[in-house]
Amino acid sequence: MADKLMIVMVNTDPKNGAELGAPFFQATVAAAMEYEVEVILTAGAGALAVKGVAEKLRVKEGSPKTVYDFIKDAHEAGVKFKVCTPTLDLWGEDLIPEIEETVGGAYVISRAMDDDVVTFTY
Repeated sequence: MADKLMIVMVNTDPKNGAELGAPFFQATVAAAMEYEVEVILTAGAGALAVKGVAEKLRVKEGSPKTVYDFIKDAHEAGVKFKVCTPTLDLWGEDLIPEIEETVGGAYVISRAMDDDVVTFTY
C-alpha cells in the first residue's frame, strides 16, 4: 500500500476560492494520518506560492480564514510545499516561506510513477 500522497495543483483557478479548500484540507488530513504529503503548485495555481496572493483569497466569502491560513495549517501538519520551476517565470520568485523546494516536470512525473505514491490532481 502506498504511504505517500502527492497533490498536484495545476488546474485549480486561484480566482475561484471554492476550488482551493479541498486540496489543502485533504493534504492536512493525510499528514495528520501520518502519510508523507507534498503539494506541488504549478501553472495558474502556482500563483498561490507568491507572497500576498493566498492572503487575499477566501475559500468561502465572509470567512475569516484565508487560503494562506489553509496553507499554513497544512504546513504545520507536516505537508511539504513545492513549486514547479516554470511557474517562477509566470509569477515571480517572491515566494511564501512554506515553499520548501523548486522542482521540475521530471520530478513530478517520476514521483507520480512511483508505486509508493498516490497522486491527486486539482
